[in-house]
Amino acid sequence: MDTIQWDIAHMAHVELLTPKLEESVRFFSEIMGMSISDEKGDSVYLRAYDDYEHHTLKLTAHTHADLGHYAWRLRSSEILECKAKAIEATGHGLGWTEGDLGQGRSFQFRMPSGQLTEIYFESEKYQSSKEDASALKNTASKFPGRGMNVRRLDHLNLLAPDVAAFQDFQLNTLGGRLTETIISDEDRVLGAWFSVNSKSYDLAVTEDHLQGAKGRFHHVTFAVNSREEVLIAADIALENGITIETGPHKHAIQQTFFLYLFEPGGHRVEIANSTARLVLDPDYKPIVWSLDERKKGQAWGLQTVKSFHTRGSPMPEDSENNV
Repeated sequence: MDTIQWDIAHMAHVELLTPKLEESVRFFSEIMGMSISDEKGDSVYLRAYDDYEHHTLKLTAHTHADLGHYAWRLRSSEILECKAKAIEATGHGLGWTEGDLGQGRSFQFRMPSGQLTEIYFESEKYQSSKEDASALKNTASKFPGRGMNVRRLDHLNLLAPDVAAFQDFQLNTLGGRLTETIISDEDRVLGAWFSVNSKSYDLAVTEDHLQGAKGRFHHVTFAVNSREEVLIAADIALENGITIETGPHKHAIQQTFFLYLFEPGGHRVEIANSTARLVLDPDYKPIVWSLDERKKGQAWGLQTVKSFHTRGSPMPEDSENNV
């Protein structure tokens, strides 16, 4: 499809299933600096200080680390109805739900790669209390001055056995544009980065190297205000016994300044600064990277660590042990 569908407003939230709920909550609230919005059953809802919605992260107790679901917020209730019909026509639809804390009814479906996804429009905006109100009226709540001080949910990275099929469904059914991609020498799509607004990307999907795997999660990214804060986040991780997988460094693709950590439940989390890169060109053409170019490493030559290509949620041993 040549015409870009601008029906999605932004990435809304992600639900992570964790075998260590209490420890995961502590990591995201005390180490990352997020705030707890609410609790319901076996789930805890959190947000970063400038996230305008009720929550951007939902943590739910589970036997092993896995992706519960992720959600897009659409631009209107009318678009939601139309988009649900379009998804139903593809055979991927699961149906309507009454929503969750902080949001109205939603339509759920599965991506071709298996991830549970939902779309919605009605949203409960976060109302700051007197204690956490910012001195600046255009900030959702005050700077926490706690831990890594993450500002907002930035993007997700998912894994797929067939990136081309994921890309086709995302662009032709859901919407957005392709901003960067990795193509093999055999013209196989190995990775794709999608934007639904002026950001350079809101969602990334890369090829799952685990044979037969489906529906896996790679990482969630929260943004901080500067590259210096990414460096400080590395020190905070070090002092608190948090496993650093790789970084701090700069990606070649999208130029994001990054740090990858593992939270106690087993999920990969990225702390990042996007260096203010926006895509404003109305006839922008996707940047294409070859496999040889990617083998050169990240922007300044750091080689991608092996675990980055093999580890995701869930891991095979987790699923096998909890059948």
